[in-house]
Amino acid sequence: MEFENLLTLMKTMSDSTLTELRYEEGGVKVKLAKQCGKSRAVESVLDTIVEKENIEETMDEEGQIVKSPLVGTFYAAPSEDAEPFAVVGSQVKKGQTLAIVEAMKLMNEIESDYDGTVAKVYVENGQAVEYGQPLFLIV
Repeated sequence: MEFENLLTLMKTMSDSTLTELRYEEGGVKVKLAKQCGKSRAVESVLDTIVEKENIEETMDEEGQIVKSPLVGTFYAAPSEDAEPFAVVGSQVKKGQTLAIVEAMKLMNEIESDYDGTVAKVYVENGQAVEYGQPLFLIV
């Protein structure tokens, strides 16, 4: 489902008297529901669409993908005022820390499985990440 179509669906739902709508297209499920007269879309559906597009985009790129081993919050640096562990152009070695993913108040270091250069960082600092979501492209 294209993003513009989803926005149209949400607007139509908002303007109608319907209280709930379920829609499925191409393996993407959308559930819209009104609560207290206001429409509300499930945010995870939007995240899933964006994540699916990101994963499809990475399949065309050459190199090794470092994926998130867990669900949590991505942090590029050890603290707010510190430099990021790795940025585009950084030379990295296998076992080197690339980022941190916080899950259930635990800080989990994400290490590179490959030697090479960071060609792309797929997520932003403070962004929620899912299990298996691409984080870095190493070439």
